[in-house]
Amino acid sequence: MHRADTQTIATPAPSKALPLAALIVANVALAFGPWFVRLTDVGPVAAGFWRLGLAAPVLLAAAALSGQQPVAQARGLWGVLAIGGLAFAGDLATWHAGIHHTQLANATLFGNAATLIFPIYGFVVARSWPNRTQGIALGMAAIGGALLMGRSAQLSPQNLIGDLLCLTAGVLYAVYFIIMARVRVTMHPLPALAFSSVFGTLPLLVAALALGERVWPGNWGPILAIAIVSQLIGQSLMIYALGHLSPLVVGVALLTQPIVAGAIGWIAYDERLGLPDVAGALLVGLALVLVRKGGPRVSQALEPAPAEDHKGP
Repeated sequence: MHRADTQTIATPAPSKALPLAALIVANVALAFGPWFVRLTDVGPVAAGFWRLGLAAPVLLAAAALSGQQPVAQARGLWGVLAIGGLAFAGDLATWHAGIHHTQLANATLFGNAATLIFPIYGFVVARSWPNRTQGIALGMAAIGGALLMGRSAQLSPQNLIGDLLCLTAGVLYAVYFIIMARVRVTMHPLPALAFSSVFGTLPLLVAALALGERVWPGNWGPILAIAIVSQLIGQSLMIYALGHLSPLVVGVALLTQPIVAGAIGWIAYDERLGLPDVAGALLVGLALVLVRKGGPRVSQALEPAPAEDHKGP
């Protein structure tokens, strides 16, 4: 959402230079998402509607032109895709709302909470306890999150509400991961992302109208930036990179998102980070890296069986 899927196609590549470049560009592109949301003149939920609504046709066309036969792949999976799209819509709605109430760096960190939550689901599925490194990572994440939320509460109750909304978005994004894991046993990631975007569009529009938000933008610039930079460029490049790089490399690169978002918040909104903010962000960031060093049992539980030349979800 602003953030990217943690499991995807794994295709061998002779060189890591191109996937690494794609990963860096993807993280920078995704880090700009919260700023674009703030710049829009529509409601936060409506911004999510436009993000998916404008990107979905392009994603479907790309999947069709690449010969992936998206409709044929989706047979028998429409209900699961619809549930995944609903979870994706809830993620974007709560994340975009939270962005307006907390610092951009916090929004990015808590919005990526799915990176921590998804392995916890893996422990449950594998009926396995976290190893020592993962246990330390989860403890660090809890302490770092508490520091960030405590600092937000000191600044303003609204900031704390924003943190909680973004954390809720991270939980919903983890639900999306889990649902789409089943879908991508038999689907390529591009059509899966396309159809989940399609099914997420209508709920976001209905929610925006029910909340009385302004839906039609007067300034299309930020709206187009969200759809193109966040959904098309950021998500697509991340999907490509995740299939070629190790989870640890992806986790380290993910740390660029809150750094870039924090720099934007400082320059654009004078959001200065205090020592508790920096300490909390470092703890959460390190946790995002360490928790990806999973044991084999957890990794196997999270990975569906291969389908054709890829593995899911």
